[in-house]
Amino acid sequence: YSARMLPLSTDRLHIRMIRPADAPSLAGYRNLPEVAAMQLWDLPYTVERATELLAGQDHLDGPTEGEWVQLAIEHEGAVVGDLACNIRDGGGIAEIGYTLHPDAQGRGLASEAAAALVDELIAHHGVHRLVAELDPQNVASMRVLEAIGMTFESLTEASFRWRGEWVDNLSYSMTAAQRTQWRTRPSTPPTQVELVEITPDDVSLWGRLRTHHSQERFVAPMWGSFRDALFPEVIDGAPVVPWMRGVMADGERVGFVMVAAVTDHHPDPYLWRLLVDRMHQRRGIGQLILGRLVEHLRADGCARLLTSWVEGPGSPRPFYEGLGFRATGNIIDGETEGVLDLT
Repeated sequence: YSARMLPLSTDRLHIRMIRPADAPSLAGYRNLPEVAAMQLWDLPYTVERATELLAGQDHLDGPTEGEWVQLAIEHEGAVVGDLACNIRDGGGIAEIGYTLHPDAQGRGLASEAAAALVDELIAHHGVHRLVAELDPQNVASMRVLEAIGMTFESLTEASFRWRGEWVDNLSYSMTAAQRTQWRTRPSTPPTQVELVEITPDDVSLWGRLRTHHSQERFVAPMWGSFRDALFPEVIDGAPVVPWMRGVMADGERVGFVMVAAVTDHHPDPYLWRLLVDRMHQRRGIGQLILGRLVEHLRADGCARLLTSWVEGPGSPRPFYEGLGFRATGNIIDGETEGVLDLT
C-alpha cells in the first residue's frame, strides 16, 4: 500500500485537509447546540478553539498512523462539515467520525463522505478494519454508518466518560471484505419474488436475515418473530395464529413475512412482521412482498389487511401509506394501526 495525498472527489463533494483558515467555518457549525448535543466537545466552541485544533494538524497531508486527522467536507464550494480519522498505531485499524452542518443534513452527504474516506483508507492505507463509536441515542449517526455497510457490534454499559458522567457506548464495525461485499450487493429490483414455506431443514438459514440495527425499533429480529410465533399473544380471548413465509428473490433468501391469520376470534388478517434483509433493502422488495401477500389474501376472500407501525424518525409509515394503507385512528400498544382495503 502507498498512501495517497488528498483531495478526494465524489459526485457531490470535495474532501481535503481542513486548515487553520477554515476555523471560522468549523466553529460556526460546531458551536450549534443541535450539532454538539452528542459530540465530545463542550460549548461554546469558539474560533480560537477551532484554530488551535487545526494548527495541531497543519503539518499533515492526510490520514496518518497514530494521529487524529480532520478532513473538510466541501459541497458547492463551501465547508459543510468534517470527517475525523484515526489510523491506530500499528496500522490496519482505523476509527472514523463525521460532523455536518444542519443545513446539509438529510441528503446523504455524510454517508457519501464517509464512504469515500473508508474506500481511501482500505485502498491506499492498508486498513482492513473500520470502527466507529457513538451515543446509543444517535439514530442519525447509526444510519450514516449503516448506509456505508457498517454493522452494530456491541453496546457497553456505563463505559464512556462524557461530560462528567459514565454513559453507554455503541460500537459499529466493518472489515475491508465486508465493505467490498456491501459495494457489490444487488441494487436493482429482482425479476422474481416468491413466498415460500420455512421448514425444519432451512429454518436456521432464514434466521440469518437481519435488518439494520437502527431499524430494530420498528422491525423485530428474526429470533423475536420465531419466539412470538411459538408463543403467540392472546387477543380477544384467543391466541393469534401465525402464518409465516420466507421471501426468495431470484433464488436468494432476502426477507420474511408473518401474518396473524383469520380465525373465529380475529376476522381480519394482520400483517404482523415484514423484514427485508439489510443487504437487499432499497430494491423494491418490500413492495413486491406486499403484492404477493395481497394476492394470497384476496384468493382467501379477505376484504382488508390490518397492520401497525411505530412513529418517529425512520418509521415505516411512509412505506405503508405509499402502498395504500391508511391510519384508522386507533393506537394499539403505542403503535398506529393502519388498514389496507383489499377489494
